[in-house]
Order: sequence, then structure tokens, then C-alpha cells
Amino acid sequence: MFVGNHKISSKTIAAPMAGVTDRAFRSLCRKLGAGAAVSEMITSDTKLWNTKKSASRLDHTGERDPIIVQIAGADPSQLAEAARANYDLGADIIDINMGCPAKKVCKVASGSALMRDEKLVAKILEAVVNSVNIPVTLKTRTGWDNESKNIVSIAKVAESSGIACLTIHGRTRNDFFNGCAEYDSIAETKTHISIPVIANGDIDSPEKANKVLEQTQADAVMIGRAAQGNPWIFQEINHFLETGKKLSKPSVDEVLAVLVEHLTNLYNLYGEFSGVRIARKHVGWYLSSIEQSGDFKKRFNIIETAQDQVDAVKLFLEQRSDLDDINCAVEELAA
Repeated sequence: MFVGNHKISSKTIAAPMAGVTDRAFRSLCRKLGAGAAVSEMITSDTKLWNTKKSASRLDHTGERDPIIVQIAGADPSQLAEAARANYDLGADIIDINMGCPAKKVCKVASGSALMRDEKLVAKILEAVVNSVNIPVTLKTRTGWDNESKNIVSIAKVAESSGIACLTIHGRTRNDFFNGCAEYDSIAETKTHISIPVIANGDIDSPEKANKVLEQTQADAVMIGRAAQGNPWIFQEINHFLETGKKLSKPSVDEVLAVLVEHLTNLYNLYGEFSGVRIARKHVGWYLSSIEQSGDFKKRFNIIETAQDQVDAVKLFLEQRSDLDDINCAVEELAA
């Protein structure tokens, strides 16, 4: 799949998630098979960029191409200015957010609230596309609510405005993340436009990704929550799509190596004080599928230094690795 002149190397894309898909996490997703990784959403109001949080989101040092930056707002000229500023900072692709359902975003008529005003959508898309000489993409939902699904109409506006690729989350704004995503709206939209379409929503396994691609005829899938604590999902899906076979789950040693790399990247990105605190949620996600990790996570969440966090994770997972070796030996003897 191409977005403009950028070739996306696989059919899996890492979704933008505020507070999750920072540079440390995006780098891991790319390393483990994501064809692209979209930045955390950043406001289009450049006057608000003088914060530590914004500075980290605007820094793409060492990232692999294409660098995709997502911007959010409701003012066409402001969004155009933000696109130009991000281009100057190294962005290869600008993504416009019209899919975020958060109340604090929608109450200022931004995010998925924009889907209620197709004329404004057209003005925004045209302003941003005309402001930069790089591809501009769009992420949406299927509509505001089930009574006003207008994704086909929005998609046509997007294509005629020069949007290079469209990502659709298979829920309305009023669905938030409740219930199950539906893909019929994505499939219908795909038949009405010629630009690439990426399917998003509840894709949490290789089998689900394959099913969604077949059902929608989308060009790729975007993975969000299922990648939290599981960046291997990208290579697992890629392998299944290419071979029809499932990859083995990562060993405890592989989990340890990736988790330590992730922690180190967090400390380097945010500094020790903030990095230690941000690490806590990620470690919780990584260990969520490991039995008897609850007590460890409680202890981990009061650790105050980076080195102590790393040492604690290593000790816990190395003990788990020993248990796995013992279990394998017992199974072999029993056989």
C-alpha cells in the first residue's frame, strides 16, 4: 500500500493512542512489524505547544520513515498552520483526527464531532492538503450516532479534497468503545472511493485481522488497544496473512528483552521521574496475561527508581522462565 509516495511495508498500522503511542512505543511497534505508527494526537493550536508533553510528542528523533503526525482541531487555518509546523519538524505524513470520541475533544467541535458538519470537514481537508507538499490522511468513525452514519459521504469529500488515505473506526462517536465494532460500513465505503482504506476497531488477533480484511477489502488494518503490552501482535498478524499459520507466542525471555528495551526508552524519553511513573501502566499491560503477576504489579507500582524497576522486572520474569523450563521438562518426562 502506498500513501502518497510512501510505501507502507506491511498491512498492520499502529494506532494513535494518547498517553500510549509515544516515540518509545512507536519504535517498538515498527521494530516488531508495524508498517507505520501514527503519533499521539497533538492540538492544532501551536500556542499550546510550549509544554513538556507537547515537546515530547513533537520530537521524532531516530524514528523510521514514514513519520506520521496526527493533529486535531476545528479551525481550518489553525490546522493548516499546525500541518506546516509539523512538516518543518520532520513529518512525512499529516493525519487529521476526526475519530476521537473524548468529551473534552468533542465539546470544542473537534475530533468525531466534526462529522456532523460536512461543509466544515471539506474546508478543513482542503486547507490542510493545500498547506503542505506531503500526503495528508484522515481518521474517522462511521458517524456521530447510529441515526446519522455518514461515512460514505465524508469519504467522498475526503477523496475529492485530496486526502491520500482514510482510516475508519467501525463505531459511531456515541458508541465510544462500547459494544463491538462493525465493518459493513467500512466495506461499503471502500466501494465508493479509490484511495486506500484502513480498517480499525476491535482487531485483536491474526484471525480477526484476516477476517476484517476479507470482509471490508480494506488495504490494511490499524491496531490500537490490542497492542498495549503486546507489540508482537504486528508480526503475528503479518506472519498469518503471509503464511496462513500462527506464530508461537513470545517466550518469557523474549518478553523480558522487549520490556527492558521499552523501559529504557521511556526513561530516556521522559527522564527518570516521569519515566518511572509512565512505565507502571506499560508493565501492567505486559504482565496482564501472566498468572500470579498481581502481587508483583502492586509492588512494582511503588518502586521509585529506574534501575530498581528494571531489576524487579528481570527477577520476576527470570523466575517465570525457570518455571517454564521445569514445566517443559515435566511434560517431556510424562510423554
